[in-house]
Formats: sequence, C-alpha cells, structure tokens
Amino acid sequence: MAWAGSDSQPHCKLSGPSEQAGKSLELDFSVAAVLPAGGSGERMGTAIPKQFCRLFQRPLISLTLEAFERVHWIKEIVVVVSQQNFEFMNSVIGQFGHSRTTVVVGGLTRHQSIFNGLKAFVENQPHQSWLMKPEVVIIHDAVRPFVEEDILYRVATAAKEHGAAGAIRPLVSTVVATNPEGYLDHSLERAKYRASEMPQAFTFDVIYKAYEQCTDYDFEHGTECLHLALQYCGVSAKLLDGPPDLWKVTYKRDLYAAESIVKENLSKSACIITAAQEEPVQLGTLLQEVLQRMMKVDLVKYSSSKESHCIQAISSGLYYNFIYINVHLNNTEALSCGIQKDDFAITKQLAKDAFGKNILIYNLLINYTQSMDKAQESVKEGALIIETLIKQRSPVLTGQLLVV
Repeated sequence: MAWAGSDSQPHCKLSGPSEQAGKSLELDFSVAAVLPAGGSGERMGTAIPKQFCRLFQRPLISLTLEAFERVHWIKEIVVVVSQQNFEFMNSVIGQFGHSRTTVVVGGLTRHQSIFNGLKAFVENQPHQSWLMKPEVVIIHDAVRPFVEEDILYRVATAAKEHGAAGAIRPLVSTVVATNPEGYLDHSLERAKYRASEMPQAFTFDVIYKAYEQCTDYDFEHGTECLHLALQYCGVSAKLLDGPPDLWKVTYKRDLYAAESIVKENLSKSACIITAAQEEPVQLGTLLQEVLQRMMKVDLVKYSSSKESHCIQAISSGLYYNFIYINVHLNNTEALSCGIQKDDFAITKQLAKDAFGKNILIYNLLINYTQSMDKAQESVKEGALIIETLIKQRSPVLTGQLLVV
C-alpha cells in the first residue's frame, strides 16, 4: 500500500447517525429544550467543568447539542451556563455551527438555572433574540450526550398528554439507609424503585408555574423537576423506560467510556462513491460486499459532477465515512475512469471542509486487470485498510490517496 499527499486535519464530530435516520417522526405541537450546563465539575477533578471537557477535540456539550439538533421537530434549544462561561459557550456555538441554540446565564443552583432557561421563552433578555414559547419543553442534562430521538419523542408526546413525563431506569444497586452512627438502618426493595433519568418533558405552563411557586429551599436543595410539577401543580408524571445509554458523564473515567461509544457510533456505516462506468461500479460493489460484513455500507454512483454528488452525500448526515473508488485501468493509457489531479484536489478540499464534523474521507485507487481474482485481492486489501482507519478514527490519512 502507498499514499499520496500530506495535508490532514483532525475531525471532531462525536455522534453517529441517529437511529431514527430515514424515519419521519412528526409532532403537531411545538417543542423546545432547556439544557442546564452550569455545573463546576468538582467530581470530575479537572481544571474545567465537565461539560467543556473535550472528546476528539470537541467540547462534550457540543456532542449533546448535536444530538438535539438532529431532531428536526425540536425548534429551539436553550443552554444555561454560568456567567463566567457565557462567552466561551457562545464561541462553541459559533465554531461548531449550533444554529438553533441560544445561551442564557444561569443561577447559583441547578433549579435556578433551569428557571432562567424557561424565562428565556417568556421574557425578553439581553444578548439573545426573542424565543417563542413552546407547548412542550424538554429538560436534559448537558452531560448526557447519548440521547436519541426515540426517547425524546416518547417523553414529549407523553408530556403533552399527561402534563409531565420522564425517563427511568432500573436500579443497579440496592438503596440502603443508615442511622446517625453510620450503621445500616434499613434497605429498600429494589424491584419497587427506579432511577430517575433525563430527558424529562413538561407542558411549558406546568413547569413554569411550578418554578414560579418554588421556595428558596426548593431552589437550593431540590433536584427533581418531576417532583416540583407534582408538588406545585398536582401533575403526576408519566414514567417511561429509557435506554441504557442515558448515563451522565460525571467522573474522569466516564470520558473514556464516552470516547469508546463515540468511536463505535461513528464506525457503524460508510458510503462508497464511484463513477458510473462499468469497472468502478464493479469494484465498488465488491468493496461494498466485503465491508458489509463489518458495517452498513451504501454505494452511490455519479454520472456527472463528482463534487456535487460528494457534497450531497456528505450533507445528508447519514454517513461519517466516505470512500471514493478510483480505478487504474492497466490496459489503457493513464487513468481513464480513474483519479485525475483535479479530482484528488476536490477530495482533499472536501476533507478539510469536513473539519469539525469528524467525517473521514478517503480516495482508494485500485488496479483493475482482466484477472478478477487479482482485483478481488486488491479490494480485500483495501477493505482491510479502510476498516482499520474508520474504527481507529485517525485523521492522519483523511483526504489522502490510498493505493492498493
């Protein structure tokens, strides 16, 4: 194997295609989201708050925002941060293109911050455009990045029907109570209890009214939004079983687990792009058959502008791995049906433009001969290289020409 070119850029997009890709979930009511992100990250033990710790050179909160922005029926997203992180959060939004996100300054506690986020929809605040009050608002921790559209849809629709809804998970450990001397007092029957998770959703008027009636003690010591809706509005939340990946990044070791999940998500699918001529299509189909044993692979053929087809495929948001098949026909003069200098430049530029989206792009040049056995060997070698690069998520060779 050999490669040509030297320019490379690291990519940063952290979340894979939504499990709902290709499905059309629609709602007949307006939905917005509030993401409290004012924590100091003391348990993380890092110099910066955990929501700003980086995965693949991207702040963790950007991953969570991206998960919400993939859901087209969530119209507005409000992130609530501390005063000292207000400008930095705005820079994150600008750098990573979070166009549906507004930043609001929070309070001293979690509940005060959530209330400030809700106020953004009904009060004209400085440094932000006017936001329309939604019928349903989803509240979700900024450090729970692996949230999919399905659970967001279920809590939103349940909240519209019942006034409040939240995700729950089975308890992993038994809960015990201690006496003042530190000895066991009693334990709870684990089967009767559940862990309250995020996301939670409410009709806007219910949760806003609840916060308007909160006491100083609620703001200082309260943790459960669902309880506030019950206490002050008499609304008993509908509880929904959530998926196992709603966990919260709390400790430093959680960052390593999150990185592993990101790599796995981003490596689940790939798109092969090839010219429409017989030889490239034949080899592209062979490569697709080999790679499909490890991941979902689609084949896209272009007959006119390579660049427009490439941009369209990348913009779809369905893939984060692209392989352009180029064919060297040994029985002709140069590389008809193969890569030209301008084509290589286009691919390199596209790879640079994908910076910050963690999209990997490779040019694969395959020698084509009349011997199908040799062609299949080349394709298998190329598949092994591509699979390794995709799983490792290394940016070093993205946009480069891989020759097999």
